[in-house]
Amino acid sequence: MARLKDKYRSEIVGGLQEKFGYKSIMQVPKLLKIVVNRGVGAATGDKKLVDSSVEELSTITGQRAIATLSKKAVSNFKLRENMPIGAKVTLRSEIMYEFLDRLTSVALPRVRDFQGISDKGFDGRGNYTFGVTEQIIFPEISIDKISKIQGMDITFVTTAKTDAESYELLKALGLPFSNKK
Repeated sequence: MARLKDKYRSEIVGGLQEKFGYKSIMQVPKLLKIVVNRGVGAATGDKKLVDSSVEELSTITGQRAIATLSKKAVSNFKLRENMPIGAKVTLRSEIMYEFLDRLTSVALPRVRDFQGISDKGFDGRGNYTFGVTEQIIFPEISIDKISKIQGMDITFVTTAKTDAESYELLKALGLPFSNKK
């Protein structure tokens, strides 16, 4: 069992139940999935950028990523319908907890001048999204093999009803939120 999953079951559930006054442990919010997404703006000119993004996301997460396709054509961007323009991977279960553990303990501390992640990325329904500006913070990526430094968005989908519940859950799971307001 993943270390964070065990910590969630043994410590976090009891702490959140006590803090928010849940009657049952089934009411305690849990992490459903983590979605790692990357849009590749220059993909209209070079198709290989999407393939390299899929490979990088697959290497970082440990699960096969897929190419995302455009929904409609935009002539100003030279974009046609169903054209590959990005990559994404959805993590659940054990792989999700392993990725979260690597993200909080290895990758985020490698960010230059890291002060913590912003707490402004909540959507009002208990989900949280933040962006990473460069993929080289992950130790799985070799700096010699990348063609272009790109960022990605990481979304945490929870069962929490409010942002406060989600914030406490993610903080207990180890996300380093910044203290400045």
